[in-house]
Amino acid sequence: MSKAVKNLIMTELQKRIGDNRDFVVIDASKLDAFAVNKLRLELKAQGIHLLGVKNAMAKRTFADMGVTGLDAHLKGPSVLVWGSSDMVALTKELAKRAKANEKLEIKGGALDGTSLNAQQVDALSKSPGRVELIGKILTLIKSPGAQLAAALLGAGGTISGQVKSLADKEEAPAA
Repeated sequence: MSKAVKNLIMTELQKRIGDNRDFVVIDASKLDAFAVNKLRLELKAQGIHLLGVKNAMAKRTFADMGVTGLDAHLKGPSVLVWGSSDMVALTKELAKRAKANEKLEIKGGALDGTSLNAQQVDALSKSPGRVELIGKILTLIKSPGAQLAAALLGAGGTISGQVKSLADKEEAPAA
């Protein structure tokens, strides 16, 4: 392959990847063509992209883009996977599919420039996602105010109930 063709391929790879810096590398070579196509279409519907790459060109492209952490995983047949709402959602989806199909192998990944091996990718898939963490943070932020409101309303509700019962007692004999 000539240098010009290699440069065109690397430019196209950079264009497809865009600003993404978090990837998972899988080996889908043991899957037949129909299974790979089905996987690609199902993941595309969820905003996840798959791209088979030549390892040497991918390493060069990532080096030019400043993406580190993937070189150790770009050996043998490699498919780059990126996209989804966050990295945890991506790893959850891939881990689920790898468990369902033994022929699909997760080789590793990169998260914020940190290299992840297959076990770390699996551990990441078991952690809470972005939406879950935001929900927990909001709950923690609201918690002191909710406790204060409950304390104020609790005592006020008790006094209000006692005053009402006294008023009912006074009205009953008068009637």
